[in-house]
Amino acid sequence: MASEQKNKKTALVTGGLGFIGSHIVDALINRGTQVYVLDNLSNGKLQNVKQWKENSLFHFIKEDLLNTPNSFPRLSFDTIFHLAANPEVRVSATHPEIHFKQNVLATFNLLEYIRETQQNPTFIFASTSAVYGEPLIIPTPEFYAPLKPISIYAATKLACEALIIAYAHNYGFKAVIYRLANIIGPRSNHGVIYDFIKKLQKNPTELEILGDGTQTKSYLYVEDCVSGLLFGVDKTKNHSEIYNVGSEDQINVKTIGQTVIEEMGLKNTKTKLTGGVEGGRGWKGDVKVMLLDINKIKSIGWKPQMNSHQAVRQTTKDLIQNST
Repeated sequence: MASEQKNKKTALVTGGLGFIGSHIVDALINRGTQVYVLDNLSNGKLQNVKQWKENSLFHFIKEDLLNTPNSFPRLSFDTIFHLAANPEVRVSATHPEIHFKQNVLATFNLLEYIRETQQNPTFIFASTSAVYGEPLIIPTPEFYAPLKPISIYAATKLACEALIIAYAHNYGFKAVIYRLANIIGPRSNHGVIYDFIKKLQKNPTELEILGDGTQTKSYLYVEDCVSGLLFGVDKTKNHSEIYNVGSEDQINVKTIGQTVIEEMGLKNTKTKLTGGVEGGRGWKGDVKVMLLDINKIKSIGWKPQMNSHQAVRQTTKDLIQNST
C-alpha cells in the first residue's frame, strides 16, 4: 500500500477552492492523482470540493501565496496548477495594487518556492485572452504581437507569463501557459451571467446592461476548459508552451441578457443599456471584441464540445438552479 501511494502522481492546485480550480481538482482526483489544494479562502469555498472531503486523495492547505515561500509546506509535486488570482477585471481600475499583489507577487512567491525546493514540476498557468489587448487580427493567434493589454489585470497576467517562462528556462521545469477565453459554468461567482441573474432576482422588470450591448466575445464552458488544460499538459513536449483555449464563435452581451431573461422565465422584462465608456465598453479597460484562434491546440487533438451560445445557455441554467 505504501508503494502504491508513493507511485501516485501528485498535483498542487493553487486557488483550488475557486471556480476553475475546483473543477481541476475534480478532474485530477477522478484520474487518481494525489491533490493538494492551496487556498487562502478569500474567494474560494470549501463547498466547491465538499465531495472530496473524506477522500484520501484530497489534501487542503490553508495558505496565502503572499506569504514568504519559507512558510509553504515542503512537499514535492509532479504538476502545479496555478489558478490563484483575483479574477475581477474591474477592480484594477480603482485598486491596481490588488492585482499586482495577488497576481504578480503571488506568482513570484510560488516560483521562488519551486526554485528553493529544487523541484522539477510541470507548471500550468491560467492566463487570459486579455493579454492581447485590442489586436488587429481576429481570431487572434498565440504569435500575435505586440501584446498591449488595456487593463491592469491583463498587464499583471502578461507579467506572470514572462516570469514563468524565465523561471522555467533558468531552473529546469516545464511551463504550459493557457490564454483563456471567458470561462463560464457552475460554481462561478462573478461575470456577466452571474451579474445578470442577481440583477433580475432583485428587479425582474428591468435588466441593466453595462455598455452599448455590442461587446462581443468568446465564452467557454468550464468542463471544456478543464479538458483543454489537461490535454495540453499531456501532449506538450517543449520546455515552455503557450496555448489559446476558447470556443470558435462569439456572442454579444445583449444576446446574453436575452438568454438569461428567457431561462429565468421572465416576461416583459426591459433591457436598459448604460451606453458605457470609450465607444460602448462596459468599463474602462474592457476589451470590446475578443475571439481566439485555437488552431494550435486543435492541431494536437483538442476541441471544445460547446460553442459560446451553448455554453452561455447551459451556464445560465446551472447558476439559476444553484441560486434557488
